[in-house]
Amino acid sequence: METENQKQNKWDHRFMELARTVAKWSSCIRNNRQVGAVIVKNKRILTTGYNGAPQGIKSCKERGFCLRDKLNIPSGTQAETCYAIHAEQNAVIQAAKLGVSVEGATIYITHQPCSVCTRILINSGIKRIVYEQEYPDKFSLELLKESGIELCHLKPEE
Repeated sequence: METENQKQNKWDHRFMELARTVAKWSSCIRNNRQVGAVIVKNKRILTTGYNGAPQGIKSCKERGFCLRDKLNIPSGTQAETCYAIHAEQNAVIQAAKLGVSVEGATIYITHQPCSVCTRILINSGIKRIVYEQEYPDKFSLELLKESGIELCHLKPEE
């Protein structure tokens, strides 16, 4: 018989698999920067998001270059200098557009959220963040620790 922890882990892996699928829709041209997010509550998918340019704006794939690479911007810094909106932001925006509350929900993200996304997730009412890949933003970890949001680093081999 499965324990409650094993059941949760099974669902964590299922929803993370979906986040990895959503990440494939990304229009980011950089290697290993295709990010997917899935917001879930009570084992029900509320919204999804991936990193990509806003509606009506050319993506980096369409432009044929990454603005951040062109300007030599180090990873984890100056998030505002990018054509794309982050996956977490798009998932929360989609919820707002559809009138769906994410209060008390879990977000599954292929990458640890940056500090900008972390602040958005805190104010959106997300109570649990599950991510797979680390991201070089220690400030986001400080914010999450202070916020009391549960943070779970789900390693692919678990």
